[in-house]
Amino acid sequence: MATQRGGHSSHHGGGSHSGGGGSHSNAHQGNGHHVYGRPRLNQHSLTFRHKQPIDRGVFQPLPRPTGPSPYRLDLSNVIPADQYQDITNQQRLIFHTAGDLGGIKNPVPQERVAQGLEEDFLPSPSDQSLNPAFFYALGDCVYFNGQAVDYYDQFYLPYEHYTAPILAVPGNHDGDAIAPETSLAAFVRNFCQPEPGYHSPDARDDTRTAMIQPNVFWTLTTPLISIVGLYSNVPEHGVIHPDQQDWLNSELANLPSDKPLIITMHHPAYSADDHHSGSATMHAAVNAAIEVSGRFPDLVLAGHVHNYQRFTRVTNDRDILYVVAGAGGYHNLHQVARVNGDRVTTPVTLMEDGDQVTLEKYLDDRHSFLRLEVTPTEIVGKCYSVPRPQESWSQGASLFDTFRFDLVNHKAL
Repeated sequence: MATQRGGHSSHHGGGSHSGGGGSHSNAHQGNGHHVYGRPRLNQHSLTFRHKQPIDRGVFQPLPRPTGPSPYRLDLSNVIPADQYQDITNQQRLIFHTAGDLGGIKNPVPQERVAQGLEEDFLPSPSDQSLNPAFFYALGDCVYFNGQAVDYYDQFYLPYEHYTAPILAVPGNHDGDAIAPETSLAAFVRNFCQPEPGYHSPDARDDTRTAMIQPNVFWTLTTPLISIVGLYSNVPEHGVIHPDQQDWLNSELANLPSDKPLIITMHHPAYSADDHHSGSATMHAAVNAAIEVSGRFPDLVLAGHVHNYQRFTRVTNDRDILYVVAGAGGYHNLHQVARVNGDRVTTPVTLMEDGDQVTLEKYLDDRHSFLRLEVTPTEIVGKCYSVPRPQESWSQGASLFDTFRFDLVNHKAL
């Protein structure tokens, strides 16, 4: 039984949805061999996860790591020493995140997000911990297939004036194998160099050098938090290779217990959109790691769905925040599913495998990015929307949503 607070009544659907699981309704089948458009998802009830994933995309073998196991990179290796010292001294870490960046058909939304990111920096801060230390991309950095030829237009040029490192987990569009390169070859060349200072040929005349992530799944260690990044591969709703699951289990068990934990991935465990919906595969991967390690993440970040959604999951008498931040620049936004034709009024609470999951807030008609500030006691998240392509560039980004997470009591505030 599911309830909705302050909105329309809804319930968690069964294994077959009107808009598509693994086996679609015949409503979109034509006469003979014709196949027409597929209906939108979840038109009569709201669900946060698929029971039957859509079969789209082919699993691609993982590339070889470029660093030693357990594939950790410390923040001190990618930012200036004085900035790292300020973060440590002030006990404050700020960073940006968003997914689904590439402006392949219309570059303006990505340019608007990049402008908002740039304008979020103070020109002369009293200490450098007041500025974002890095941007963390949640996959689909380059559309449509992560081709090397598109890295300049979709990655290097839009962030030419972003004055901090850019880190990433790859998305399904980054991982397709496109001749003459194998899966993720361009991503590895631009994000996973074994040593700093490499200027990728894909960057052309841009001065940004390639990042030094040790693998396509990897952990960023910082003075205040550990960020564990999963690569969820190409198939729709994700696939986690057994080696990755073992690594995730081990990271949760062995990372410092006195620091909070963020997990990042491309395919979200929860989503209420009408195009993809959430991934049972990714939900199971996180749950398996929790069960084996006995360690809970405080925040799970994902992209893939081109909008902003914030969920609170209640499990084992504690909260976990799940945030979809996939409106980072790709032109086509995804709507949150309408229930009987009406926009959903938040908060909306459903029951998922015995856990209470609440959609707290969403933004599905503007592009956006997330700013996160971590201290020893809390995470403060701020979602900023940016002007639409037809609106004035002078408007700047606008604060849409603010949330807080108590790291001491593990509760969303």
